[in-house]
Amino acid sequence: MCAIAGVFDLYHQADIDPVLLQRMTDIQRHRGPDQGGMHREPGVGLGHRRLSIIDLAGGQQPLFNEDHSVAVVYNGEIYNFKALMRELQQFGHIFRTQCDTEVIVHAWEQWGARCVERFRGMFAFALWDRKQRSLFLARDRLGVKPLHYAVLDNGHLIFASEIKALLTHDQLLRELDPLAIEDYFAYGYIPEPRTAFRQVRKLEPGHTLLLRHGSAPGQPRPYWDVPFTPQTITSPAQAADELIERLREAVRIRLVAEVPLGAFLSGGVDSSAVVAMMAQESATPVNTCSIAFDDARFDESPYAHLIAERYATRHHTQRVRQHDASLIDQLAGLYDEPFADSSALPTYRVCQLARQRVTVALSGDGGDENLAGYRRYRWHLHEERLRSLLPPGLRKPVFGALGALYPKADWAPRPLRAKSTLQALARDSVAAYFHGVSIMKDEMRARLFSPSLKRDLGQYHAIEVLRRHAAASPAQDALSAVQYLDLKTYLPGDILTKVDRASMAHGLEVRVPLLDHMLVEWISGLPPRLKLHRGVGKYLFKRALAPYLPDDVLHRRKMGFSVPLADWFRGPLRARLQHSLSSPVLASCGMFNMDYVQQLLQQHQSGRCDHSAPLWSLLMFESFLRQLQESPEQHAERQAA
Repeated sequence: MCAIAGVFDLYHQADIDPVLLQRMTDIQRHRGPDQGGMHREPGVGLGHRRLSIIDLAGGQQPLFNEDHSVAVVYNGEIYNFKALMRELQQFGHIFRTQCDTEVIVHAWEQWGARCVERFRGMFAFALWDRKQRSLFLARDRLGVKPLHYAVLDNGHLIFASEIKALLTHDQLLRELDPLAIEDYFAYGYIPEPRTAFRQVRKLEPGHTLLLRHGSAPGQPRPYWDVPFTPQTITSPAQAADELIERLREAVRIRLVAEVPLGAFLSGGVDSSAVVAMMAQESATPVNTCSIAFDDARFDESPYAHLIAERYATRHHTQRVRQHDASLIDQLAGLYDEPFADSSALPTYRVCQLARQRVTVALSGDGGDENLAGYRRYRWHLHEERLRSLLPPGLRKPVFGALGALYPKADWAPRPLRAKSTLQALARDSVAAYFHGVSIMKDEMRARLFSPSLKRDLGQYHAIEVLRRHAAASPAQDALSAVQYLDLKTYLPGDILTKVDRASMAHGLEVRVPLLDHMLVEWISGLPPRLKLHRGVGKYLFKRALAPYLPDDVLHRRKMGFSVPLADWFRGPLRARLQHSLSSPVLASCGMFNMDYVQQLLQQHQSGRCDHSAPLWSLLMFESFLRQLQESPEQHAERQAA
């Protein structure tokens, strides 16, 4: 895997500062520790850091076409590059390497902006065409690889794999976006295309951005979407067989590498399925890595050992202990903006463990979104059935009143915690789903935010993120509708961001076969009953995997990759939490009601409420703010260190 960076002068052809370009590139060295390269000509500068995976000797970047009129810097893997190379050679294109990167420049020459439609893989790249005086930015369909950009007041567009590279530019304003803060405290991450900074944007998955010299930047354009086109299934057995063959192929094409390769193995269905397919396609034992916890409620390592023994993998386990609080500030530096998924802690550790033995690891990410594995899908469909019993005009006042009267009972068994369900029944489908996935509900954010932040927000509400995607959704049923929302928001904004930054911090490439776009397209068209059947998520997937995985793995209760955060905040992290949430950094930013912050803290530590998710989000936000106060030079020095 790699890092890219660059500067494009939209209106002039001035020389690009080589020191700036070098700084933007070098601060991302962790993503590409093997090699670095730059190219500058009037009006444009491209930088690259390389993690060598394929064609170790010939894949240096920036990489050019035959006459050096087209140059590309690229982060990712294009798995069908050999087939594309043969096709392009028939058109007369001449290749000098055996690297997938070179396919991009020739595909651009042959097909222009539509070249991305030919690529099967994960990628983010910037391509400079001197003859057209244009810069073309592109990101893969599902957002496995990141790409950030900003248009500065001096007419320069800057771009990079990570925001930290953009922050080294002294003309980038560090002004925070209040809308992003609302999004963050609702979702726990900042969904595309927004970032924590007003000037910085994420290029959305499945989008491209074409910039031409002398013209103002236009809007990114989509080139792909999850289709959810219903397909005819002969029988569940036939669909199960086809699912296995498609998964096997998605795994097989991701085993191409000239460096050591392995897999993450959590002991869940998805990672176990990937390892099972790898074992059948590999001539040697698969390297597998997993994380264990001291707390048995969160420890999946015994199930990982079951799979490791069954497929005779070279298995390695690392135990995450409570002192992993030392990673808090480090994580804030990795993500460059507030990020409140606490599973980033074990994800960082498993990537660290894997990199000691391999350079490429396959993961099972994407299975829950594709195949309806989240418990919240089951609850949402149950609520949808109840919502259908009453018309909206009657449902809202009836359930709204009941929800307001019912006590909040975090301590009680889930069937007795009806307040959230009653509140959800009073809402429409999108609002109810938003309410379910929010880490801080509307009323909590209303109490947390200061009057000045509320004024800056105006009428904006984080639900607009979901409403925008819902309006464009091709889904034709309730289950597909919420899967689509997760594929557009939670998957790229949380899951894939978490894995990309944690893996790249260690120079580890992670490949995601369950997010092969051809597999995703096929799965999206399956009947909903084959995904969620009688309350069982991943129904078809589990049926298809019965010959490959033990029942103890297939049918156990889903645990998720999480940490005992609630207990940590009442124990080993208690002092750190109190210190951070009472810090002058948080108080002086003027965004929060500090009395309410202390109330959340006291209620949690007394054991009356579980506020672990809101408190973690505040803890990570405080660490982000503290690092943001550094000068650009201090920031660059700390990140480089």
